[in-house]
Amino acid sequence: MKKVLLTLSVLLLGLARVQAQEAAKAPAPRIYDPKADAQKDIKAAVDKASKEGKHVLLQIGGNWCIWCLRFNNLTTTDSTLHTLLDKNYVVYHLNYSPENKNEAALAQLGYPQRFGFPVFVVLDGKGNRLHTQNSAYLEEGKGHSPKVVGEFLNNWSPRAIDPKSYTK
Repeated sequence: MKKVLLTLSVLLLGLARVQAQEAAKAPAPRIYDPKADAQKDIKAAVDKASKEGKHVLLQIGGNWCIWCLRFNNLTTTDSTLHTLLDKNYVVYHLNYSPENKNEAALAQLGYPQRFGFPVFVVLDGKGNRLHTQNSAYLEEGKGHSPKVVGEFLNNWSPRAIDPKSYTK
């Protein structure tokens, strides 16, 4: 009986190891496009935001950046954050990588890469830069804090900066 259990345990461990190796081979999500024309895409995002009464949230980073991918995963899987984004922002993932650093676009945005990656830039519906957010201030422990990210998204929403929201 002990031999059967030992053999079964070895087989299960081997199967688990194979599955782990297969999972490690799975490609990471590719949310950034190094071939994209960032300036053209930002203009399209601004036009869309203007028509929809939203702001643009530029998430700047690259497919190489685990924190960029984690942030995207958080905001797409957390229903509260996903709703906040959908209601208030047109999101664009602006690539920064060895293949394409998008230097001209980043210069126009005030060199947000100085804060590391990911970094976020909020534009209004006219394309004016409202805010640049260092993502380190959105972290808590070993990840981004859903609460703090939610506060950031709320604080830079169109309603939050509308003077009419503060008159009686």
